[in-house]
Amino acid sequence: MLAPNAFKGTLSAIEAAEAMAEGAGRAMPGARLDRLPIADGGDGTMEVLVAGAAGSRRTRRVRGPRGEPIDAAYGVLEDGNLAVIEMARAAGLALVPGPQRDPRVTTTYGVGELMQDAYGAGARRFIIGIGGSATNDGGAGMAQALGYHLLDENGVELPPGGAALKRLARIDAGGVLSDWKQAQVEVASDVNNPLTGPQGASAVYGPQKGATPEMVAELDAALKRLAEIIRRDLGIDVEQLPGAGASGGLGAGLVAFVGGRLRPGAEMVLEALHLDERLNGVDLVLTGEGRIDGQTARFGKGPAVLAKHAHAAGIPVIGIGGAIDDEDELRPIFDGLECTVTGPMTLEQALAEARPLLVRATERALRLAATGGRFRGGLA
Repeated sequence: MLAPNAFKGTLSAIEAAEAMAEGAGRAMPGARLDRLPIADGGDGTMEVLVAGAAGSRRTRRVRGPRGEPIDAAYGVLEDGNLAVIEMARAAGLALVPGPQRDPRVTTTYGVGELMQDAYGAGARRFIIGIGGSATNDGGAGMAQALGYHLLDENGVELPPGGAALKRLARIDAGGVLSDWKQAQVEVASDVNNPLTGPQGASAVYGPQKGATPEMVAELDAALKRLAEIIRRDLGIDVEQLPGAGASGGLGAGLVAFVGGRLRPGAEMVLEALHLDERLNGVDLVLTGEGRIDGQTARFGKGPAVLAKHAHAAGIPVIGIGGAIDDEDELRPIFDGLECTVTGPMTLEQALAEARPLLVRATERALRLAATGGRFRGGLA
């Protein structure tokens, strides 16, 4: 099984799997190969699930993070019952040029539009990846797109953006367009930040979205106000919930407004790909990503979670990385490690040659594995 994560900045998971297949073909021409690109809930999750589960894409015109119209795609699987949405496609940081980044005004409205479109088309299961946001609105824009009214003390709808939440006086659920209690919403969140405070959404992630220290204080107070009104009007306490601060507080918003469940992204993706079933008959797993290090182990990234499942099935795992570090932490997780870069090379060269380097690394790893005779019979 060839099951790489994306090699960030160079190869998507799908491209990495194809490169590994080329290397495997050179080392073991008769091998049976199962390509299973993986993701851990962030960028590339939709493509991985659409490719791995024979799904399709649907593109809709939605409101972007600064209110501009953009085209955003989401995945449709299981005959339309399952929708896979990456929030970054509708409200991601990459959609906002550097000088225009201002988390006081950016909105998750487009995320809600994608969710509502999918629900209207028949989806009742949702996987929502919430990494890479440009927003700090606690999911308020998303809620408004779903029909919630966020009102000030005069009964006037709040404008977009996180800063406006400091004026929130009441949440009116009377206009919600769909019965989200019928839906199962799973949220890929690999951070444990609460909504507010020194480890909250505004303090930790606000600066990378353009927030000054003064803005951070303003936004944190606004999210605190949102949490208070959610607690009073919806009966849900999200303020200190681990993961609530993910994606500018969208984690909290999904829990509060649509009953979302925060889960580790890699486990969600591998479950949707039916990994445990596909491991039947596999003799060896090769996985990898751009950098394999202690964070791979500690933060439950895709390759480490995949290795846990493979080992539970008694299957050895080789990890291939563009860079490998913290090997002492990695040895309990991977049976072998192979770096794509084997000699002096600039970072620019390594990035430019990512594909051929991965092809050769896969070939080396499999030739080495085959020398012991352990895998030759099962793979050939």
